[in-house]
Amino acid sequence: MIKSEIRKKILRIRKQRSFKNFEINFKDILKILKKSKIPNKIVGGYYPYNYEVDVIPILKKFKEINYQTSLPKIKKNFEMDFFSWSINEPLSINKFGIPEPTSTKVVRPNILLVPLIAFDKNLNRVGYGGGFYDRYIKKIKINKHVVTIGLAFSFQKVKKITTNKYDIKLDFILTNKKN
Repeated sequence: MIKSEIRKKILRIRKQRSFKNFEINFKDILKILKKSKIPNKIVGGYYPYNYEVDVIPILKKFKEINYQTSLPKIKKNFEMDFFSWSINEPLSINKFGIPEPTSTKVVRPNILLVPLIAFDKNLNRVGYGGGFYDRYIKKIKINKHVVTIGLAFSFQKVKKITTNKYDIKLDFILTNKKN
């Protein structure tokens, strides 16, 4: 199945399901970070959009244990940067309808929580097709050790995702079930 077909199918399923009690286990994220020996405590999250896994409770927990939290802002040329943000700070809506921080303080996360539409056992992901995260991960990994963690519902796992030279694998993917 090609990416556009996977995207359409999974988005339809994600919209139809109810996820009120769904939660990624925060302890699983902490285990990953302990193994990865991350020196700085800067987390890049995302604001949940289009029925994505709600990462806001996770960002709140990170803040409680003194991590710096941030969200992305879309820039020109399909690029983005992360800006400092915490739960009580204001957001503005971008041209895609996604909330972004109003902060002007750019940060370089070394822990990146990545949204996705679909994934496979090889840690490949399908996003919305703009390549924002692939470009950002490629750019930031040049100068910094970054751990990328995809957050997904278990039904988003597909057999195989065909990749190209622009696709960047994630380091880990967490769901509500063991993969």
